[in-house]
Amino acid sequence: MHPALRSRLASFLVPALVGVLAGVPVGAAPARAQAPGGPPPKVTVAKPVVREIVEQDQYTGRFDPIEFVEVRARVTGYLDKIQFTDGATVKKGDVLFVIDRRPYKAALEQAQAALTSAKARLSFTQTDLERAQTLSRGGNISEQVTDQRRQASQTAQADVDSAEAALRNAQLNYDFTEVKSPIDGRISQRLVTEGNIVITDQTRLTTIVSLDPIYFGFTVDEKSFLKYQGSLNIGMGQTQRGKGVPVMIALTGEEKPTRKGTLDFVDNRVDNQTGTVLLRATVENKDGFIKPGLFGIVSMPATKPFRGVLLPDEAISANQDKRIVYLVSEDGTASARDVKLGPKVDGYRVIREGLKGDESVVINGLARVRPGAKVTPEMQTLPPSKS
Repeated sequence: MHPALRSRLASFLVPALVGVLAGVPVGAAPARAQAPGGPPPKVTVAKPVVREIVEQDQYTGRFDPIEFVEVRARVTGYLDKIQFTDGATVKKGDVLFVIDRRPYKAALEQAQAALTSAKARLSFTQTDLERAQTLSRGGNISEQVTDQRRQASQTAQADVDSAEAALRNAQLNYDFTEVKSPIDGRISQRLVTEGNIVITDQTRLTTIVSLDPIYFGFTVDEKSFLKYQGSLNIGMGQTQRGKGVPVMIALTGEEKPTRKGTLDFVDNRVDNQTGTVLLRATVENKDGFIKPGLFGIVSMPATKPFRGVLLPDEAISANQDKRIVYLVSEDGTASARDVKLGPKVDGYRVIREGLKGDESVVINGLARVRPGAKVTPEMQTLPPSKS
């Protein structure tokens, strides 16, 4: 190859090869280095929120009625009337169903007549006995006859007692033809329509549940229960109704708990199959909004009140398996600090270890922070509660 051509080819290939190795397209102008001495990046910093807090644990549970009744017929007969509206609120003693009363009315009248007859026989035998006792004292009648009349009087008294019991039973059966509500609450739909025969203690007519107050039951694992037992005395005689641990409950779809409750029951054993303990709270339900069977999330205190250091989650970064925050010193130098996290309280994350509460922490602009580099901090004050 001609020396001049070789020289020209080399002058083209060498820069191209260097550009490829350097990742720069052929013909592109080389990038200029950023001029040193530019202003430090701006970040938002704030002091952690420091105040007395109580950590909360959350569990899923279900609402249950305090009182639940399956209404059944107590006498057999044809259903004559239904005197309630499906789904209505009923009071204790309200008449719900009426069973055909005519057969029981006749039986009641028959029992009354039988009692009247038994009382008449008793009156006669008592008079006959008194007459025999008078004659016996004069020696005009034998002792055997007197004993026979005494026996007849006692038998007549027993017949009266039996007739009175039969009358009470007939009266009960007659009263049972009116099926009344045994509790205050909300009634379900009718399960039997008029004209059907109902059988004593077998035919289920409807159900009634009480609404206010209402129970909320949930289970906690064995480890958590031991923690509560040590810190809150749960399960050690401190949870009588009205004197227990306060809890808050959120219904499905609610972001924050809105219902107040009181822990009033802790089961007496750990379930062998699940390793959990059943807890129950009593919740006010004056508006009747909560229905038995609904799910909810209960927040219950996991600790006693203590001084907590709180930060928003946006101020916390991850470094492999560690969690870090960036601090800014008085001269604007950023540094990383390992922290140990706890649960969220009022929208903030509890910092268990790593901070005392008087540090300036980067809460916005973490992507622009490098340990040891300068930043331009803009101070902000965090509100006491984020939620």
